[in-house]
Amino acid sequence: MRYFNTAGPCVPTRHYMVPAQERLPRARGYIEQGQYFVVHAPRQTGKTTVLAAMARELTASGRYAALHFSCESAEVAGEDYGQAELLVLEAIRRSAESAGIPGELAPPASWPDAVPGSRLTRGLTEWVRSCPRPLVLFFDEIDALRGESLRSVLRQLRDGFTVSRGGFPHAVVLCGLRDVRDYKAASGGDPGRLGTSSPFNIKVASLRLGDFTEAEVAELYGQHTTQTGQDFTVDALERAFSFTQGQPWLVNALAREVVEEMGVPSDTPITAEHMEEAKERLILARATHLDSLAARLGEDRVRRVIQPVIAGELLLPTDTYDDDLAYVRDLGLVAPDAPVRVANPIYQEVIVRVLGNNTEGQVVAAPSSFRLPDGRIDMDKLLCSFAEFWRENGEILATASTYPEAAAQLVMMAYLHRIVNGAGFIDREYGVGRRRVDLLVRQPYTAADGSRAVQREALELKVWRQGRTDPLAEGLAQLDDYLDRMELSTGTLVVFDTRPQAAPVHERTAFSQQTTP
Repeated sequence: MRYFNTAGPCVPTRHYMVPAQERLPRARGYIEQGQYFVVHAPRQTGKTTVLAAMARELTASGRYAALHFSCESAEVAGEDYGQAELLVLEAIRRSAESAGIPGELAPPASWPDAVPGSRLTRGLTEWVRSCPRPLVLFFDEIDALRGESLRSVLRQLRDGFTVSRGGFPHAVVLCGLRDVRDYKAASGGDPGRLGTSSPFNIKVASLRLGDFTEAEVAELYGQHTTQTGQDFTVDALERAFSFTQGQPWLVNALAREVVEEMGVPSDTPITAEHMEEAKERLILARATHLDSLAARLGEDRVRRVIQPVIAGELLLPTDTYDDDLAYVRDLGLVAPDAPVRVANPIYQEVIVRVLGNNTEGQVVAAPSSFRLPDGRIDMDKLLCSFAEFWRENGEILATASTYPEAAAQLVMMAYLHRIVNGAGFIDREYGVGRRRVDLLVRQPYTAADGSRAVQREALELKVWRQGRTDPLAEGLAQLDDYLDRMELSTGTLVVFDTRPQAAPVHERTAFSQQTTP
């Protein structure tokens, strides 16, 4: 029985998986041409799965001897490039044995002696000489190498390609978290340490392994249906793609949560409601994948990109703007295309919950005290309670925030989350240049006739910053548009006045009613 995999590479006989050729359609053509190229993608998007499957398929075709291996074990060599070369060669040998490469295609029984800085060249040349087929190598986790070690490996590959092409591997694929266009990240952020802007400048292309398309999500989930007979409703498939935007680990984790952890019986179709519950469970569990992304939020170059996105402000050009944005995209935190935005709703939720965690711990009000008898939220009471909380704690929490430009929005979102979480949901819309955050609180409850219904409350958050005009008029117009989209007739506009010369917080915290345009 196959299953949804969330730990390590996928194996076709054990896991549901999208075929490798579908995920990197251009790669086979480059290999046929004998090109050297780069594949990069964020962690846990299926790079290792795709490359290992491609290597197996190429060898099985009878035309190539292909091997996928990881350079990660050579990370411990640091700047000792001679030791790094030996560790890479040892990784090649181990992987060839593990993959069951036939004897006539396998690497030499022992690598030839060579001086440091030429060991990889000598070893690969010897293997090509003894191998009856063109050799194709997939260097996975290439960016585990650092500084001089990385430079040595890249330059030997480049020299082999340009100087001794006939006696060197037919095609080479370098795969890592980042593009190998300069490997500034791997050399401590200093491009000068690599000597040139691109030691691997013979690459024909850089391919980014993309997320699943909506059709591929349906195909993957369809494999489960074929095996077990358990259907995913159309709404469930749409919700899964909407929550994950096709991020492979999230797609698998969401389905695994429903099928295995929630234990939905195989004779029960999986619905959108199941997907909603699974999403909340994943976020609360903070699996390793989500935790590793959350840990990046404290990095300066991540903060410089994510903070304006949460605050709705424009990203201001700086000396590091392009590299910061490329780095955060390579991590997978923001979408690979314009406009700049968090990659998917699950990451959106994780980011604001992590950044608002300290605030949430300061909220002592009991969520149950805001529930009406039928299960709805008493929004008037909730807003008054938040206003009091802001008067007493808001500015202190905002001042202590590591994301000061988005602190006000984060404090309110954390407060709402503390009260709503568990029984209801909060949908968030935020993005660079919007100058607002749109929130929709959804609270299921029992209607007067006994049927199930959903209370929906719209809020829009804006900040009045120093040097800006009063945002009230703009905010009302924006709220008007948001209410139209949500098909609601009333909502709440929250304006945080952060100007230094503003009146004391207890004087300017107040409520009023307005009619939108």
